[in-house]
Amino acid sequence: MSRSDVSVVRYATPEVLASATADRLVTALADAQSARGVAHVSLTGGTIGGKTLAAVAAAASRDTVDWRRVHFWWSDERFLPTGDPERNATQAQDALLGALDLDVSTVHYPPAVDGPDGDDLDAAAARYAAELLQHGDGAEVPAFDVLLLGMGPDGHVASLFPHHPGLARDESSVVGIRESPKPPPLRVSFTFGAIARARQVWLVAAGAEKAAAVARGVAAGDVAETPAAGVFGTDRTLWLVDEAAAADL
Repeated sequence: MSRSDVSVVRYATPEVLASATADRLVTALADAQSARGVAHVSLTGGTIGGKTLAAVAAAASRDTVDWRRVHFWWSDERFLPTGDPERNATQAQDALLGALDLDVSTVHYPPAVDGPDGDDLDAAAARYAAELLQHGDGAEVPAFDVLLLGMGPDGHVASLFPHHPGLARDESSVVGIRESPKPPPLRVSFTFGAIARARQVWLVAAGAEKAAAVARGVAAGDVAETPAAGVFGTDRTLWLVDEAAAADL
């Protein structure tokens, strides 16, 4: 996929951005179910990610999706105990999942430090990779219908940080991240290879502090400096940003 396939959509405020992204997500998942029977979505955390999920829960169109036929994944997670408020999965449960009629077997929670592998980060990452493989239809990961990504002011996506050794570890779909520059130090993350399997990748960013990184990412900057520059969907790559984050474009 070439950079010519990348689109940028601007919204006036973070609140409008979250609401519009939620509406897009509901439509995309309903369309995926119409085409293929089920949908696979990868969620993200962060402030705008949480606002987006809360907007999905409040959306009038929410029930056009059969949520029992949606497989939920996470592109990265903090390696903390189950239910820790800092975990993306906990935040998603509070913002959206708790409001939906779900099939618990389709909610694929990332590994936690109190899980079957204990504090063995690499074993936990391998276990999540194996679960992805089970649903990959012959590939390492499912072809996610939508893979949502937030982005930090440093240009990181998932837990792929600038100039971090984890950037180069594409031998598996999931990598254990140590010494994360953003607390907590231990995380699990999709690799670039896993992200690249998504039909649509949506990068959602709000705030003036992210404007420089948005500009570098959209302009195909150095991936080592700005990991967001290295993520694409097979069908579509969308940058969904508020006006403040778009200021340097």
